[in-house]
Parts: sequence; structure tokens; C-alpha cells
Amino acid sequence: MPQRPDWPTAAAFVPAGADVPALAEAALGCKGCPLHENATQTVFGEGNIRARFVLVGEQPGDVEDRRGRPFVGPAGKLLDRALEEAGLDREQGYVTNAVKHFKFTMAGSGKRRIHAKPDAYEMAACRPWLAAELNRIRPELVVLLGATAAQTLLGSDFRVTRSRGQLLPGPAGSDAQLLATIHPSALLRASPDSRDEAYAGLVTDLRKAAGALTSRK
Repeated sequence: MPQRPDWPTAAAFVPAGADVPALAEAALGCKGCPLHENATQTVFGEGNIRARFVLVGEQPGDVEDRRGRPFVGPAGKLLDRALEEAGLDREQGYVTNAVKHFKFTMAGSGKRRIHAKPDAYEMAACRPWLAAELNRIRPELVVLLGATAAQTLLGSDFRVTRSRGQLLPGPAGSDAQLLATIHPSALLRASPDSRDEAYAGLVTDLRKAAGALTSRK
């Protein structure tokens, strides 16, 4: 992904050789892109640092930004339910986001923060944190939830709609497999008559992830 010439990236803030807890501590002071200026705090990943699977979302939402934890808002509750149905234990995995600060615009009333999609520069600026997390954990499978997560690792041309639910090879030098699916927040935006079908599709994709882990035991 391209970098704006005048932009920093998170690379300067990522301590070399640090373990996951030290990365999380260092990320609290990250100023690798302008998103830190308005967000409440950095929202780093959490979970089992020896996890066999990692779930990667887009960015923290409003609830996550306030609480400082990933996937604890409405989309996180849907994800938890889908994981349980698919046979994946969130407590055994690691959950993070491609972008660590909440990007938003203010509603006309000035009282509500509305999610705004990170752009390619913000995704690229924050990628060193995700790369460091994955390099330390070294999971067997990375589940990419939504386009931002998928394009951060697979490039801007990747389309979840074309390749969702497929097991893909990880980056060079990695034994991990990748699997892309929809972000659970898409279910919250779906029309009532299509929500059940969309949820079932998410569960189906997560079951493929669970099956891939079983086959690698």
C-alpha cells in the first residue's frame, strides 16, 4: 500500500524483539498516523499469545475506543455468538484489528461518533503493529474479518466477495493460512430480511476455519 511522503508510520514506535505485552504497552504511545489525535486511546489486540488462530478486524468502534478492548461492542457480541456456533473458542484465540485507533466523523448533533473507514494510507501506516503481533504469535490460521483486514495483508486488489471462505497461503516465510470473511458489523447494517442469511454465511466461513485447524493437529 502507498505511503504519503509526509506521513510517518508506526514502524518507528514498534520496539524490536518485544513480546506481545511489550508491544501493547508501546502501542499506547503510537503517533504513527493522525488517527491518534482524536481517538480516546490505542486499542491493541488481546487474547492467547500462543493462539493457533488470530482474528483480525478493521478498527475499533466507538465502544472499543472507550473501553480500550477489541470486539466488545455490538459487532463483538455477534462475533462471539458466531464463533461459538462454529466451534471456535475466542478465549483460545487472539483478537486484534488492522488499525488500532478509532476513525470517526461527528453526527450533525455533535453528540454521536460515526464510524469512518480507514483509508489506504492509514492502513499502511498501522500495518507494522499487525505484522509484529503476527510475527510474535505465529498462528496457524488468520481469519480476516472484512475488506480492510483482508486488504492489509493481501493487497488492495483483494475482494472478500470473490474469495471469502477460501483457505489462502500466508505471507512468504509463514506457515499460516489465511481465510477472509465478512466483518460482523456488516450484519448490523444488513436489512432484516437478509440478516439471517448473512449471519449463516459468517458461521459457515468460521466453521471452515475450525475445520482447517482440526486438520492441522
